[in-house]
Amino acid sequence: MNPTPYDQIGGDDGVRALVDRFYGHMDTLPAAKEVRAMHPKNLDSSIEKLYEFLSGWLGGPQLYMQKRGHPRLRRRHMPFSINTEGARQWMMCMERALADADLSEPTRAMLLQRFEQVANFMRNQPDERPA
Repeated sequence: MNPTPYDQIGGDDGVRALVDRFYGHMDTLPAAKEVRAMHPKNLDSSIEKLYEFLSGWLGGPQLYMQKRGHPRLRRRHMPFSINTEGARQWMMCMERALADADLSEPTRAMLLQRFEQVANFMRNQPDERPA
């Protein structure tokens, strides 16, 4: 039996820790100011939603769907202007959160690839062209 990414990351505790580190980086890194500005001042709700989503997305309990229905990620993020820079800042925070985790290199690489796909999928604004 192959372990799911949820198992590989450490189950519930691992997902919680990843989300906490992710938002810790977003909240403190000046280089993440654009993506941080898309979030409410108090991150508690954002932290809980990402934890619930990642739990199911990584192969664990479908907490988000049980509480909120289908994630419809792109639709739920449409009110926010997300361009390449916003996706890059989000990924920077996730890369740092994953780097802080006790994961095997293959697991880290697989997760980075999957997160990169999601970050790019969430872009809903064209990048500004130089004048």
